[in-house]
Amino acid sequence: MNIYIIIGAIGLVTITLGVINNNRRTENILYIIGGICLAIYSIYLKNTIFTILQIVFTIAAIYNIIKIKSNKKK
Repeated sequence: MNIYIIIGAIGLVTITLGVINNNRRTENILYIIGGICLAIYSIYLKNTIFTILQIVFTIAAIYNIIKIKSNKKK
C-alpha cells in the first residue's frame, strides 16, 4: 500500500478523533497532527485547493493552542 494513502488515512482518523474529543487543547493537537498528515497527502495528490485548506486549518489549530496558553497565563 502507498505510504501517502496511509498518511492520509492517519490524518482522517486523527481529525475525527479531534472532533469527538471534549478537551479543547487535545482537540487542537489532534487537528494539527491530522492537518499535517492530510496536507502531506494533498501535496502527493497535487491538489492545490486541498493543500491550501489543510495549511489554513493547521495554522488555525496552532493559533487556538497559542490562544489557550495565553489565556491560562492571565
